[in-house]
Amino acid sequence: MTQNADVVVVGAGFAGLYALHKFRSQGLSVRVFESAPEVGGTWYYNRYPGARCDVESVDYCYSFSDELQQEWTWTEKYAKQSEILAYLDWVADRLDLRGGITFNTRVVSAVLNEDALRWTVTTNTGETVVARFVVMATGPLSAALTPNFDGLDTFAGEIYHTAHWPHEDVDFTGKRVAVIGTGSSGVQSIPIIAGQADQLYVFQRTPNYSVPAGNRPLSSDELADVKANYAERRRLSWRSGGGSPHIAHPKLTMEATPQERREAFEKRWELGGVLFSKTFTDQMTDQTANDEARKFYEEKVRAVIDDPEVADLLIPTDHPIGTKRICTDTNYFQTFNRPNVRLVSVRRTPISSIDATGINTSDAHYDVDAIVLATGFDAMTGALAKIDITGRGGQKLADDWADGPRTYLGLEVDGFPNLFLVSGPGAPAVLANMVLHAEAHVNWIAEAIGYLDEHGYAAIEATPDAVDNWIAECAQRAESTLFTKANSWYLGANVPGKPRVFMLFIGGFATYLDICDEVAAAGYKGFSLLKDH
Repeated sequence: MTQNADVVVVGAGFAGLYALHKFRSQGLSVRVFESAPEVGGTWYYNRYPGARCDVESVDYCYSFSDELQQEWTWTEKYAKQSEILAYLDWVADRLDLRGGITFNTRVVSAVLNEDALRWTVTTNTGETVVARFVVMATGPLSAALTPNFDGLDTFAGEIYHTAHWPHEDVDFTGKRVAVIGTGSSGVQSIPIIAGQADQLYVFQRTPNYSVPAGNRPLSSDELADVKANYAERRRLSWRSGGGSPHIAHPKLTMEATPQERREAFEKRWELGGVLFSKTFTDQMTDQTANDEARKFYEEKVRAVIDDPEVADLLIPTDHPIGTKRICTDTNYFQTFNRPNVRLVSVRRTPISSIDATGINTSDAHYDVDAIVLATGFDAMTGALAKIDITGRGGQKLADDWADGPRTYLGLEVDGFPNLFLVSGPGAPAVLANMVLHAEAHVNWIAEAIGYLDEHGYAAIEATPDAVDNWIAECAQRAESTLFTKANSWYLGANVPGKPRVFMLFIGGFATYLDICDEVAAAGYKGFSLLKDH
């Protein structure tokens, strides 16, 4: 049976939940489909040991309701996965959202009826919904990557992927464990697995920069202060480069004295995590400035690793610091001082195959009882690629994006009217606080829908010129930075065969929001507004 709705939302993470609440408050009928049995999106699936957010918990939560801000109390500076999931569960109940969500249901296709300007959305359970608008809240980090290791299916022990971790506790006590990958999930899980396992082998292809989180419980005084000053904290976040309230040093790196530089780096080191790359405003555009940050970083890391040769392997030399997302860790580098932990460089000795008993590299066999794949995601586009999206003239989104994703503002694609992306390619997305980013996108979409309805339009569609110009602008902005010097997942470099295109808007969160506001204020410049046939 086919049902009708004003809006279909795909995904019930941070973006999807807010979209349901926002569109409902506009009087629109909304259906949300979520493949998991519960809300949470990324935070439902990524429950590997040590999983935490790398944005401070008091910032990584909804800003649209002061009631929610005041009622919820975070326990730690950086919230762990279970606490973030508990928060999203609480929001879903507090705003009575569950009734609008169909769980355990995956959207398999969305097909445009050009004449009616309606989308037919079909699920894996056979349900069909015809909607005016489709909002893809699928998340930029939700399509897990499993490398094609020869013989992986023959391994007789346990295999885990950090992005699909079991719900019951996994105990590695007394076991020989291999962790493949030293990106964010590897960096967070390795110290905890090392504390349980009899022997841990860490297989590293590419070392990553990681800054200690400095995680700790939040005191009642701190929380009271945050809650009393939330309005200002959020104002600073909305006007910042990345959606957090911390402001870069007023001087450029080399304008500061050596002492000022050191003090600024120390301050950011203490703050912890990804924001180290934003100590100075020119850190990501000027190689000399970046080198200063890297030297400080290297000194800090070498100081906690006993074996200089291990330190050599763990400190990146192939990309400027911050051009891949800096990981946020707790005692990661110190873990390699443990007698039961061994680092294996697969750059020196590549993994050749996996057999029933373990992992073969070019020079050794490693007997293991369990393999943990911390091998990341097909970022930004992977989740959308799993849905058969067909626009005008039978054009498939996958074909349209064959040479890299094409969007206008990261919000829409030409040839796909009324199909909106949340935190998609061409937006700041993962370079910003994802919660505020999701709010900004949903608010913009909601206002656009309101504008269409108020002025008697049926649809809004990005123009090909606007898309071309936006892609060119994003590329130009990226080229003026150091970001393109890294083989990062920002460029799709971690996925074999994926076109190498920098997929994000690099100009900063506030700048991006201003551009989006200007487009709307100019009557949706760069979009065609369509009447019913």
